[in-house]
Amino acid sequence: SMASPALLMRVVASAYSVAEKAATIVRNVMSAGDLGIVEKAGPNDLQTKADRLVQMSICASLARKFPKVTIIGEEELPTDDVTEDLIEDGHCEEILKKPCPAQYTGIKEEELVIWVDPLDGTKEYTEGLLDHVTVLIGIAYGGKAIAGVINQPYYNYEAGANAVLGRTIWGVLGMGAFGFQLTEAPAGKHIVVTTRSHSSALVNECITALNPDAVIRVGGAGNKIIQLIEGKASAYVFASPGCKKWDTCAPEAILHAVGGKITDIRGNPFQYNKEVKHMNSAGVLATLRNYDYYASRIPNNVKESLVP
Repeated sequence: SMASPALLMRVVASAYSVAEKAATIVRNVMSAGDLGIVEKAGPNDLQTKADRLVQMSICASLARKFPKVTIIGEEELPTDDVTEDLIEDGHCEEILKKPCPAQYTGIKEEELVIWVDPLDGTKEYTEGLLDHVTVLIGIAYGGKAIAGVINQPYYNYEAGANAVLGRTIWGVLGMGAFGFQLTEAPAGKHIVVTTRSHSSALVNECITALNPDAVIRVGGAGNKIIQLIEGKASAYVFASPGCKKWDTCAPEAILHAVGGKITDIRGNPFQYNKEVKHMNSAGVLATLRNYDYYASRIPNNVKESLVP
């Protein structure tokens, strides 16, 4: 008889379905017209009804199936009043059929940490820049991002009424990443993707030092990693604190699964164990290829300004 699928594959298969449910919630909140916006730390730090409902849905659904896994979500919310209609019990059969990479077959529930960003790009969501929005579920083991799910609820939203809306990208280290067409940025072109709503003198100084051919300013860390893996940008550069572990965990796993690299601006890898501080205070540097080219051009004063 077939051995039952390894825990990691069961978690990823469930996270896939949970992310699809999340996307439905995101779209329903938008089409109902009342976003229920509250400011957290200020006008660039917003929370909507979608952030709240999606986080409750993801965390409660995964906690019910995997009670010993640590789940850390962006929003501080009560966990006890989750209604049954927010629970997703399904899983993706196709993922369960894939063999788990050997180094992860023995993982126990209590060794996993799941980092959840229920709606990455909230500000863009409130402004109608819907393709910037992602739902992020990152899975970490031994402090490393090893698997991730990125759902883009509004993928294809400009393609007309009959287009299939949304997609789910997923990946596991040692296996690869799926749900998109891996594409490299044009050779010899240096296209930098960076923040849209969190710019600063340091952010801009760092980008200028790279002498890029073009700069793309978009919202959401998930969206920026998608720009890299689909060849629209060659580097994601953010010389500022602000990004959190739930922003980078899922994107990191997917980027690393296809041979890319993400670190802070100083070249340090991110840690994802449950005790770690949530802020990526030394910024972000990520590429699909040619990481060293960009890393070697980050000015020293920029590095010194950002303390991990």
